[in-house]
Amino acid sequence: MKRTQIDIEAVLAQLSLDEKVALLAGIDGWHTKAIPRLGVPSIRLSDGPNGVRGTRFFNGVPAACLPCETALGATFDQDLVRELGQLLGQECKAKGAHVLLGPTINIQRGPLGGRGFESFSEDPVLSGTLAASYCEGVQAEDIIPTPKHLVCNDQEHERVAVNSIVTDRALREIYLLPFQIALGRARPGALMTSYNKVNGTHASEDPRLLRDIVRREWGFDGLIMSDWFGTYSVSEALNAGLDLEMPGMSHFRGPCLIHAITSNKVKEHVVDERVRSVLRLVQLAARAQIPEMAPEVQRNLPATSALLRRAASESVVLLKNEDHILPLSPAKTTLVIGPNANIAAYCGGGSAALPAYYTTTPLEGIRNKAAALSSSLSPPRDLVTFTQGAYGHKELPLLGEQLRAPEDGRVGYTFRVYTESKEQNPARVAVDTLHMTSSSAFLMDYVHPEVKGDLYYITMDGNFTPAETGDYEFGLTVAGTGLLYVDGELVVDNKTNQRQGTSFFGIGTPEERGVIHLTAGQTYAVHVDYGTAPTSTLKVKNVVSFGPGGVRVGGARRIEPAQAVEEAVRLASDTASFDQVVVCVGLNSDWESEGFDRPHMDLPAGSDALVHRVLAARADAVVVVQSGTPVTMPWAPQTKALLQAWYGGNEAGNGIADVLFGDVNPAAKLPLSFPVTLAQNPSYLNYRSEGGRVLYGEDVYVGYRYYDSIGVQPLFRFGHGLSYTSFAASGLAVTVVDTPAIKAASLTLVLTVANTGDRAGAEVLQVYVAPPPTTTAVRRPVRELKAFHKVPLLQPGESRAVALPPISLALATSYWDENRDAWLSEAGAYTVHVVGTGAGNTVSQTFAVHASRWWTGLLGDVSGSTTNGHA
Repeated sequence: MKRTQIDIEAVLAQLSLDEKVALLAGIDGWHTKAIPRLGVPSIRLSDGPNGVRGTRFFNGVPAACLPCETALGATFDQDLVRELGQLLGQECKAKGAHVLLGPTINIQRGPLGGRGFESFSEDPVLSGTLAASYCEGVQAEDIIPTPKHLVCNDQEHERVAVNSIVTDRALREIYLLPFQIALGRARPGALMTSYNKVNGTHASEDPRLLRDIVRREWGFDGLIMSDWFGTYSVSEALNAGLDLEMPGMSHFRGPCLIHAITSNKVKEHVVDERVRSVLRLVQLAARAQIPEMAPEVQRNLPATSALLRRAASESVVLLKNEDHILPLSPAKTTLVIGPNANIAAYCGGGSAALPAYYTTTPLEGIRNKAAALSSSLSPPRDLVTFTQGAYGHKELPLLGEQLRAPEDGRVGYTFRVYTESKEQNPARVAVDTLHMTSSSAFLMDYVHPEVKGDLYYITMDGNFTPAETGDYEFGLTVAGTGLLYVDGELVVDNKTNQRQGTSFFGIGTPEERGVIHLTAGQTYAVHVDYGTAPTSTLKVKNVVSFGPGGVRVGGARRIEPAQAVEEAVRLASDTASFDQVVVCVGLNSDWESEGFDRPHMDLPAGSDALVHRVLAARADAVVVVQSGTPVTMPWAPQTKALLQAWYGGNEAGNGIADVLFGDVNPAAKLPLSFPVTLAQNPSYLNYRSEGGRVLYGEDVYVGYRYYDSIGVQPLFRFGHGLSYTSFAASGLAVTVVDTPAIKAASLTLVLTVANTGDRAGAEVLQVYVAPPPTTTAVRRPVRELKAFHKVPLLQPGESRAVALPPISLALATSYWDENRDAWLSEAGAYTVHVVGTGAGNTVSQTFAVHASRWWTGLLGDVSGSTTNGHA
């Protein structure tokens, strides 16, 4: 697309009504409508938030995968997130995308949300501030970011139908505030609405939300789009302010909207307002100079890998380190145990998932550390040993990369598409033949000129050669129907009697499994017959339909759980053979995904027993947990060394190893509270849809606000994270820079930070503000995060004077006054607490607000940061 500035008003004057309506919806999954005669190009949108998938769920072009957003939240590092945003902008150019659908800035009000891993934090200031940095980085490449999902999209259960009932105060202080901060500082060019209702009205057609708050109060003049299939009306959505319905082809625009206009349910000047927003987006997109319908390519560069590795390592949180067990030594013998050790849990599932350029497992990362030393030994020997201990998968591991194509022996399998079933025509001929490696095929955007509609048939053929003799399980998950054969023997029938599951965004079955005994070294032909979604016998309700469906094939050797644990315990007890023990457990994209919420907080069956038994045998074993949101850790009191490692993107395994062996001194902090049990979290009695609604009964007391207010200690508090060194903060000075306009007033904080330990390390300062001790207005949380700052590397013994960027006085002191429908900065004596790393490392100071003042609108950026965002 050439860098041209279209004359929006001139174009608008020449558009026919049909053309105007066509501009208000996508033409497919990822593109807007072009009007060539008026020089209006089509622009491309692509999923984030942790990578750029491009235009294909099906057999997509590999991409850079960032750590999930909770991992980025754990860094508390605006500069790093801005760098990663710029990387995403560069990836967008490689994928020909003008608009990135991210960041996600919904609040994790509870630990079970299926998409919790996609968001930064339970805290709105941490979320909004990092979202602004993310947007600034994306915009540095002239790509348009899209904060999402406005608003209260905090669960997957009945997500398109549920009514989120929330007080105005909680809506403003917790759920809208991240959007308010991001829009005020970064001025992104687009915004995406959520699927759910908010207080009785779907967000995508809520005039109070879109027109009154976003447009009028916040002054947002960018484009507002729906989530995919998140438009539910013709006139209501358009009149409320929803500019773009996605994806195409449109359900509600086209002839339906033409009829609404001619019947005067929608005024043509309102249509013009929506069209202007689309044309402004097209004009903004021209800055990137990305050609229309550009080919998608890879840009797997060494610099990309280095940045992703830094992000992965700097997101790892050191939760415990008694007796200074960590860091480990690569020169010592290491036993690695557990279900997450030898898999790459690099991202969560759903629309955030994407094929990565490459992945690294924790086991690979650990072996990489020891490789040079292992080869230098005489005789050379492996310093790292692995034993499984337990499986952690919900669905069997994908089989695709364990197969070989029958035709040429390449890694993967042969994928053939037919327009008829073999029962209809035994002599049928494939209309398409592909070589594929991933054995999860989501067909939402598969296209072929000879395939008409959603009904067609697929075969998958590959050869499997087991390394060990034993019983092997094969699994088949479908949105449609499927049969799996091994050497002609039917092993899995997911056609005859189907069950409703949560796969493929809720339209598919659970995984059906079968077992067959296989001999090591013998090659077996694996064949799958699959029919697309219209062949399914399931009757699905209250879920979004994503087209023709999908098929997933998995497989693994069966292990006997008790024997696997005993083997792990036996090896861990062998102190003569193993100097160090690392246990890797956690979740993966099977357990945390768009389309469903977790039923509980527990690790997969067998993981807790494995950790308990290994710790009983080896008290100094290091436990590494990977998950996007909190898990229960009943063995935590037994542990002496514990890491929370998230889904770390392409470099997850290397990032974990960098922290384990001390190449990176951890500085990350938990961006959300880890409760002891599910019942301890504040949303426990008010989570999931009941009778079509969910009550946000915890009000503003989300996460740490709740635990602080009732005086209960969670398992690990928000903001907790240790270091391999120690720090001390001192000399806090707080100055109020007041102005008649409260939104221009600020706080300045200066203090000294010293590294009092023996290793170089970075420090994270968390700035909390406590309200006046007595107030006649409303009950308020004990303290709230109002700013944070990462102090770059300090050498042992080094002290540094740190001046934090100015903090908005309005943000630091205000709550939402429901009587005035405005923010209130209330007069009184406030206390600033600057919290550093380590117990007792807190410095405090008071300041006064002398007069109560109300305000509305955006705050802007008092720190003076500059962006090239949407004006």
